[in-house]
Amino acid sequence: MQTNEIILRMQSITKEFSGVRALDDVNLEVRRGEIHAICGENGAGKSTLMNVLSGVYPDGTFEGTIEYLGERCRFKNIKDSERVGIVIIHQELALSPYLSVAENIFLGSEISRAGIINWDETNRKAADLLEKVGLDVDPGTLVVDLGVGRQQLVEIAKALSKDVKLLILDEPTAALNDEDSAHLLGLMRSLRDEGVSMVIISHKLNEIEDIADSITVIRDGKTVATRDMHEGVTEDEIIRMMVGRDLTNRYPEHESHPGEPVLEIEDWSVYHPIDTQRAVVKNASLDVKAGEIVGLAGLMGAGRTELAMSLFGHSYGTKISGTVRMHGKAVDTSTVGKAIAAGLAYVPEDRKSLGLNLIQDVKKNITSAALKLAQWGIVDGHGEESTVERYRKGLRIKTASVADPVASLSGGNQQKVVLAKWMFTDPRALILDEPTRGIDVGAKFEIYQIIQQLAGNGGAVLVISSELPELLGICDRIYTLSAGRITGCLAREDATQENLMHLMTLEGENHE
Repeated sequence: MQTNEIILRMQSITKEFSGVRALDDVNLEVRRGEIHAICGENGAGKSTLMNVLSGVYPDGTFEGTIEYLGERCRFKNIKDSERVGIVIIHQELALSPYLSVAENIFLGSEISRAGIINWDETNRKAADLLEKVGLDVDPGTLVVDLGVGRQQLVEIAKALSKDVKLLILDEPTAALNDEDSAHLLGLMRSLRDEGVSMVIISHKLNEIEDIADSITVIRDGKTVATRDMHEGVTEDEIIRMMVGRDLTNRYPEHESHPGEPVLEIEDWSVYHPIDTQRAVVKNASLDVKAGEIVGLAGLMGAGRTELAMSLFGHSYGTKISGTVRMHGKAVDTSTVGKAIAAGLAYVPEDRKSLGLNLIQDVKKNITSAALKLAQWGIVDGHGEESTVERYRKGLRIKTASVADPVASLSGGNQQKVVLAKWMFTDPRALILDEPTRGIDVGAKFEIYQIIQQLAGNGGAVLVISSELPELLGICDRIYTLSAGRITGCLAREDATQENLMHLMTLEGENHE
């Protein structure tokens, strides 16, 4: 139901933070009934622009004008933008986990009379909205009991309850598996057909090619180009506009010279922390050699993250058994402290919740896992500063100062801080869980270079990723995991997406 009618026009938008221009004369036009993609590297200004539009950054805190449905808008807060039908769904979902689905959908706009909530009407309307987004759950279900994909659908149902006309989705599929992503993209097409306009921010360029009607690329806070996707815009063109250059090879060249095994895991089993009779990891065995990058591939629910977290300080699971060896010697990794002392480090999948302290600065985050600069319980501030500066420059972390709050950094730079934090512990083996999730293609290349640098210095690196091309592009060997069991291990030259997927869907006994 796309038309040529422009319903949103943002002109000459300029936004500064502490003298730094996050947006510099940015322009954006969105037509009725279209899906408009905004692309750019981490830190380019995409989310900042949407926060300006939705009133997160109120009128008066930026320069430029916003026109919506032909009217000049001066939003003071999110409620102002929602009142006219503009709704934003952030990458970090804003649901209350211990409230029901129905309560979340109507939170702030309760269906009530004389101050008393009409629960029958609330649940009925919630059920209608859930049916519209294709989510078959009881409205009384607690949000905490839903997976991320279903929570995303609850957010969209909440937006529809507000009579949304322009829906903004910031990285909507970043944390979703393939099935949930396909369902969400299908829902977006249906909403477009009903006349809802959408703006999607995404680093998944294949999704942009598949679903977007038009695209605006932002680089370094400036508008680079706006293109009609139906004119045959390719991924390579989008990348060139995003990074300002051709990225002919998305994975850096890599030569493998593996040495002796550094990390060996034998007969590792883990049971669910609540359903203690259900094995999540079953007799898994693998090894990673010095100077080697090894991948771990598996479908959602295969047990990849559960394996990693249970290894690192028994951070997940119960009835954990098996042997961990470092350089041939059995080690105790039953607590995080013992795991670090044994030479193991783990970069978690969820960097914001598990990898960073968002209220601390960059410096404190980098040194938090190993305060080696302390003597008599007192931190050597000068030594800490110089060490952190070395990591900032070496990893090219974009921040004005290591005293800046880590929450102010882009996703790619936050990921570099997490990597620096664990590199600071001088690990012999490093486990990276979804190291490039939610990161743009240019920043991914830099992360891959850091991973290769770690392996090149003799480290053993285990990479968990949902993106098979990523594993094929950077790993020397790839293990496959299905239903908690290791089902195979393929050398890089023997691995393809097809044979990896075959092994990822096998069940039964271990296959070495």
